[in-house]
Amino acid sequence: MFTYICLGTNDLDRAVRFYDAALGALGIQRCITGDPEMDRTFAGWGTYGNDGATEIALWVCSPFNKQAATAGNGTMVALGAKSWSEVENFHSAAIAGGGTSEGLPGLRPQYNADFYAAYVRDPDGNKLAAVCRGFTSLR
Repeated sequence: MFTYICLGTNDLDRAVRFYDAALGALGIQRCITGDPEMDRTFAGWGTYGNDGATEIALWVCSPFNKQAATAGNGTMVALGAKSWSEVENFHSAAIAGGGTSEGLPGLRPQYNADFYAAYVRDPDGNKLAAVCRGFTSLR
């Protein structure tokens, strides 16, 4: 359904440090486009190939309109995690990388019995979640 998501940042270097840590905890690596200008002004994580023809990625950049980046109220990007420990590592790495907690790792039975998630905001205020589905206890 999605090819990419782009979030605004007011400090690309700070955003790169945060996302390298938080997304790295989920096993998601940086995209390198091979275009020096794009790689200087954007940072992406996920899959990017064939000049973008193969792309599933999360990008951060300064807004094109040169205005300050702001977080959308009610906007959130949820990322898949393979285990509860990945959710916990994501939350810890995000906080250590300059983010703030919006919800500690744990089951959210109000959504579903197997919905294990943690919520954070990046340094620009964008809300992210890491979600693991498929089981309801550590085995």
